[in-house]
Amino acid sequence: MKDNWTLIIRPQQKLWSVDFKEIWRYRDLIALFVKRNIVIQYKQTILGPLWYIIQPVLTVIMNMVVFGGIAGMSTDGVPQILFYLAGNVCWFYFSDCLNQTSKTFTDNQAMFGKVYFPRMVVPISTVLSNLLRFGIQIGLFVVLYLYYFYAGTSVSPNSYLLLFPVFIILLAGLGLGFGILVSSMTTKYRDLTILFTFIVQLWMYATPIVYPLSMVPEGKLRMLILANPMTPVIEAFKYATLGQGYFSWEALGYSFAFMTVLLVVGIVVFNKVQRSFMDTV
Repeated sequence: MKDNWTLIIRPQQKLWSVDFKEIWRYRDLIALFVKRNIVIQYKQTILGPLWYIIQPVLTVIMNMVVFGGIAGMSTDGVPQILFYLAGNVCWFYFSDCLNQTSKTFTDNQAMFGKVYFPRMVVPISTVLSNLLRFGIQIGLFVVLYLYYFYAGTSVSPNSYLLLFPVFIILLAGLGLGFGILVSSMTTKYRDLTILFTFIVQLWMYATPIVYPLSMVPEGKLRMLILANPMTPVIEAFKYATLGQGYFSWEALGYSFAFMTVLLVVGIVVFNKVQRSFMDTV
């Protein structure tokens, strides 16, 4: 007698395909992973979720002392705390998604070897769980923003704030794409993890977070910085909230196209690696 609930697991035929219906069937597992990621991150810590706020505050203070005070870098007339916080909040979400999804295979190899579920569930849950930290840090930014706004400081929000969901999608998509690609590569070459950690640190300084793009003169260096897919997103966010920054539909379109290609390539490599992952590790 055939049971109606029996699930037949078949090998994936196309490397570039993602079975969204199957992922949706495992939405309860995604919710469980999201809860796990949030709980274990600051489990047995004294301050707990307060680190969500302490991290950006300490980072912004350091930026103000080093780049705003010692180096004397301009913030285009925007209060330093708002300028640095706007860039760092976006970068933290992107880098958290990237760094955590880049360990998908290595951190979950024991679980992957025992039970079947769509492997893409793990990086998706990581991106979703990081939204909590991002939301808290954006809340901190909004509180400080409103204080300076009503104090008469020259910050001028505009209609491009409506693009905020697009900014989140771009940050999450870029972090997920790079993360699953690196995760697939580090299953065989573990030393790439060390190299990539170093690259991410340098990448932050190649992104206009602690300096405005306006201070970079026209030339090859400016073109190189604009080629960074994170630059249009962070500059557009600053422009939408602070009224200062670089906004271009073409640049945002470039970031979106880059994210799309990156996700396709990442999914292909991810699907290929997961077929023989347990044999490699």
